[in-house]
Amino acid sequence: MTITITLFDKEGHIRNGQNDYDKVPTVMTKTEEDFAYLSTQELVYEEGDYFKIETDKENSFVVVRLDESLTETVVFIKDKQWLYEIPLNEKRVKARSDVAFKGHKHYISVRYAKDFEINQYMNLSRNSHDLNEESGAYPHAYANVETRNDATFFACNAIDGVYANNSHGAYPYQTWGINQQLDAEVTIDFGRKVAVDMMDVTLRCDFPHDSYWTQATVEFSDGSEEIIHLEKIHTPQNFTFTKRVVEWVKLKDLIQDTDESPFPALAQLDIYGTNCL
Repeated sequence: MTITITLFDKEGHIRNGQNDYDKVPTVMTKTEEDFAYLSTQELVYEEGDYFKIETDKENSFVVVRLDESLTETVVFIKDKQWLYEIPLNEKRVKARSDVAFKGHKHYISVRYAKDFEINQYMNLSRNSHDLNEESGAYPHAYANVETRNDATFFACNAIDGVYANNSHGAYPYQTWGINQQLDAEVTIDFGRKVAVDMMDVTLRCDFPHDSYWTQATVEFSDGSEEIIHLEKIHTPQNFTFTKRVVEWVKLKDLIQDTDESPFPALAQLDIYGTNCL
């Protein structure tokens, strides 16, 4: 099976890089069997640049790393392509490391996932590459509110694998923030059917600035619900439940502790299970 990765500018033109040794322009596109990468020693990303990852079949699992600052992640591409706008300026500075997508030297890789990577029991909600907007790759997190539409508080921050929760603000303390909205809810869309039976919830714990939720309802796409009770602790809180096959999971009906702070936030939401193939 072939896989293609291409770097485009905002006008839709393929970008060129260059290597120090031969000074020959490197066209930033490649199609290979099973595994493709792009590499260059001389290229600076510009506002509006985006990657296009193309597979030759629908419903593909790929292992991707689009920047050295991001952990390699298994993502699901439903419709043969994934458009990833490189998060620069505010979106990079606030919710990413200050070296993310920066500099001149870059290595980008995408490959089809191995069978054992697809079939294993795993954290199905982890996606270090997720963005605020739907991009064609899953899992994807979205919410009905994100504080001030600020990248520091986007829902995707809750599935990026960064657990730092003893402060608040920019990276590495990005979280899902609710702007004091009492009916706030966040959804993890898996993009396909998965079987889930366990969840870890990690709260932001910048006390006394923060408050926290004492209770939440977990809603599943099959119509079932579970109520969980949370504590004022900085470590991940584990919950198990009867296995069910779902396409999304929602955290809603968040009941806040009655302390003086109006600022609860979610650091990470980890949902465990297996893919249904």
